[in-house]
Amino acid sequence: MDQIIDYYNLNAENFIENTRNVDMHLAQDKFLHLLNEGVDILDFGCGSGRDTKYFLDRGYQVTATDGSAELCRWASDFTGIEVKEMMFGELDEIDTYDGIWACSSILHLPKNELFLVIRKMCDALKSTGVIYTSFKYSDFEGVRNGRYFTDFTEDSFKEFIAEIPELTIEDQWITGDVRLGRGEEKWLNLILRK
Repeated sequence: MDQIIDYYNLNAENFIENTRNVDMHLAQDKFLHLLNEGVDILDFGCGSGRDTKYFLDRGYQVTATDGSAELCRWASDFTGIEVKEMMFGELDEIDTYDGIWACSSILHLPKNELFLVIRKMCDALKSTGVIYTSFKYSDFEGVRNGRYFTDFTEDSFKEFIAEIPELTIEDQWITGDVRLGRGEEKWLNLILRK
């Protein structure tokens, strides 16, 4: 994980330029539609702060975290709230959030670590809370472009999540990458319900 944090610390400005202004409102609104107004959201691996700002602007209470100190600094400036520097495995809250937004973030964990983190996310959710998360759409697991990725298809994720019976897949859909020039890359979007 250190290698991935180093990547984001070194490439923070470029990463933000490529992600801050992409249009994620379809997924954001689908997620918010499942929540009551003004409730608590964890933006888990918030990157540029794009989604945190979207949720704050709509009246939600948002806690934002990222493992990269540089991204935390940029996201704090952008959103106007303090972004907590935290690794995914450090999540230890219980019954705290109505929604957890993990957009293109936890996909950097190997499957054994990912399983433990999703378990912690489930624990941090209030009863009937929802998680949005997304993964590149394939069966690949390993290093790609200097970072570790765990990809999923509908079937492989369903099999993976079966070991956490408290979570059910409420919705899933496939999209093209929203970043400029990368529309041929496919993503698996998931909404999980506790």
